[in-house]
Amino acid sequence: MVAIPSPFERSQAAVLAARLAEPRRFIQVVAGPRQVGKTTLVHSVVVAGSVPHRYASADAPGLQPSAWLEQQWDAARIQAAAQGGSVLVLDEIQKLPGWSAEVKRLWDEDTRRRVPLKVVLLGSAPLLIARGLAESLAGRFEVVHLRHWSLAEMRAAFGWDWEQWVFFGGYPGAAPLIGDELRWAAYVNDSLVETSISRDVLMLSRVDKPALMRRLFELGCRYSGQVLSFTKMLGTLQDAGNTVTLAHYLELLDAAGMMTGLGKWAGDAARRRGSSPKLQAYDNALVSATAGLRFGEVRSDPERWGRLVESAVGAHLAAAAATGACELFWWRDRDREVDFVARRGGRVTAIEVKSGRSPATFPGMAAFVDAFRPARTLLVGGQGIAVDEFLSVPAVNWLA
Repeated sequence: MVAIPSPFERSQAAVLAARLAEPRRFIQVVAGPRQVGKTTLVHSVVVAGSVPHRYASADAPGLQPSAWLEQQWDAARIQAAAQGGSVLVLDEIQKLPGWSAEVKRLWDEDTRRRVPLKVVLLGSAPLLIARGLAESLAGRFEVVHLRHWSLAEMRAAFGWDWEQWVFFGGYPGAAPLIGDELRWAAYVNDSLVETSISRDVLMLSRVDKPALMRRLFELGCRYSGQVLSFTKMLGTLQDAGNTVTLAHYLELLDAAGMMTGLGKWAGDAARRRGSSPKLQAYDNALVSATAGLRFGEVRSDPERWGRLVESAVGAHLAAAAATGACELFWWRDRDREVDFVARRGGRVTAIEVKSGRSPATFPGMAAFVDAFRPARTLLVGGQGIAVDEFLSVPAVNWLA
């Protein structure tokens, strides 16, 4: 299924095209979750721009990692010599064991020989990509971050309103299927969730209990936007092992761009790291498809809809945090709570979400202001910023 490039993708494509046109040589790394348009973006640059290039994917079974990578690189070198320059695009690079050291060796050889070859690496497991870059390629790369499509992008490409985005999320490949909700949910569960877990998450690190990993993901979708202690998770999940195992599995889901656990805001970092996580799906399509409910059912239930709206606001903020634009937390002191706390450049913004299940007043916000003196406080929904308005612009625009 071919995705329509979003406005953000088009802007990122312009960034990538400009970088590749520069005389300076940096490895360009396009990283993000599965099915958010990484390959589409790169093809829009090298194919539409008629740039000499060679594309190869490490997704094929039975590859000999070192030999395959050198073969692709040598073929691109020949093309570069014949055409005065070329771009080598390597997709799913994280699937090659030891890829970063080999890329460093080949890249440094080309630098010494002044070979006019530029390289673009694509990967759908952000943590694995980051590890490789840190281990071997320091000073040699730039990153183009792609996340799930925002409301503005889905609206521009498919004409969606904010309620559709809250329920169906930001996977462009799934968008044409929303007229048949059972088919849409099956596509998300089978082609996105299961593929991400089996082909990305299980590659990141040793996972002794894959079934537990899947149950943790389902639990996280059920409680997305809510605080859930590891102790409660242990009581809910069968054969859950211990809190260390659950925390590790949650980190792996985060690394695959599926779900994260937000830490509690506190005066000292050690207390933040040891807190119960606020579970947050990176895209509400994962929440809705896992629940198996219809849009009409959820929209007519204030409790469920309110939780989904809170999850959507959290996903919008978490996307910004995942690219390094801010840090994201939650806060609670006894019965006083603030939904989200964002820190950007040392300035703190406290955010409350007014949904159908929210209280009429927010004593938590007043307590947080007294304790931490944030630079800005925001109310999303109710008599504050309209949910549609908040979700329609980049999250960093709202932060102090």
